Amino acid sequence: MSKPFGPLPPEFADQTGALTIAGRPAADWTADHGSPLFVYDPTIVATRVAGFRAAFPSIDLHYAIKANPWPPFLAAVAPLVDGLDVASAGELATALTVKPAKAISFAGPGKRDAELEAAITAGSTLNVESAGEARRALAIGERIGVTPRLAVRVNPDMELKGSGMKMGGRPSPFGIDAEHAAAVVREIVAAGADWRGFHIFAGSQALDTQAIIDTQAATLALAARLAEEAGAQPLLVNLGGGFGIPYFPGDTPVDIARIGDALAQALAGRPDILANSRFAIELGRWLVGECGVYLARIVDRKESRGETFLVVDGGLHHQLAASGNFGTVVRRNYPVAIAHCMNAEPEETVSIVGCLCTPLDRLADRVALPRAEVGDIVAIFLAGAYGLTASPAGFLGHPAPSEVLGRAS
Repeated sequence: MSKPFGPLPPEFADQTGALTIAGRPAADWTADHGSPLFVYDPTIVATRVAGFRAAFPSIDLHYAIKANPWPPFLAAVAPLVDGLDVASAGELATALTVKPAKAISFAGPGKRDAELEAAITAGSTLNVESAGEARRALAIGERIGVTPRLAVRVNPDMELKGSGMKMGGRPSPFGIDAEHAAAVVREIVAAGADWRGFHIFAGSQALDTQAIIDTQAATLALAARLAEEAGAQPLLVNLGGGFGIPYFPGDTPVDIARIGDALAQALAGRPDILANSRFAIELGRWLVGECGVYLARIVDRKESRGETFLVVDGGLHHQLAASGNFGTVVRRNYPVAIAHCMNAEPEETVSIVGCLCTPLDRLADRVALPRAEVGDIVAIFLAGAYGLTASPAGFLGHPAPSEVLGRAS
């Protein structure tokens, strides 16, 4: 019996015949660049950004580059957004090639002193994750003679319901517990640092529109309460992100127009302490996840005890998330297609497996697809975020895939 797979992104859902990515057939991309291959369509990213701007006209848009930090891709995305959020010195160095330091913020636990110094020297904002990290940053700034730009990342006392990864309302390595955050702000301000505001992130990959609305309202209230306790107005309140995209059967997109309307109403009634604050939303997969397609070629077709396996030249070492091994509790199927026969009637039930010597390397589990043969191309969608750099590319020593950026239209 076949298992369903998730919905194709809207730009691909109605295609018939040969799959087209960024205006070119998938077969042309693989002919020019080989396989396995990631193809990214920047026009899809631009469409998502335009949708965000329409729904949130007064909100800054930040891109969390961990979603996809490939330098040519980042260079295409950076001009479309107001800021970049990084989580390592390596990401910081990459971000500085495409955006000025003042538009970059650096979050994440366990920042080494060298990373703190790099961010302070550059003039980027450090989202400090603990009182100890704040004190180290202050000491480094004093030693090198540079006033650090510091924001306080808050571990909120609520969670984003329905999120794939909950990052609030519980003990956490991320951020300073809400009940202690104001004291850290006061310490930062007293030390003469450039206090930038709050970063409050309650969860990610949420598809529940009302839950996002409720969390944003609670985040605003929390930011106001902490600012009052600290006696300091925040320049910026990063409201986090959490907007999910449909990966699996039954998933539906979030309603950003509804979220935008609710946030506008909440901001209109915000407390005076936030009257002059700017607000940002930080997004990764919602912006870029649907722009990417992973193409892999079938190298073997085999039958085993009544089941058919299509063995491809890629696998979880490039697309760990699609294999179900990147935080998924129950393994479900990403959207998938045979690239030369989009929306053709299914003829058989197959499992698509990679070339690695592990049973975990399964990109699609018993899905109904048109018949495919050795040499045909399989397309795995939603490959624009948490693809290659979120996968164990060095495992078993297979060659690295190519990445290619289509032209923006």
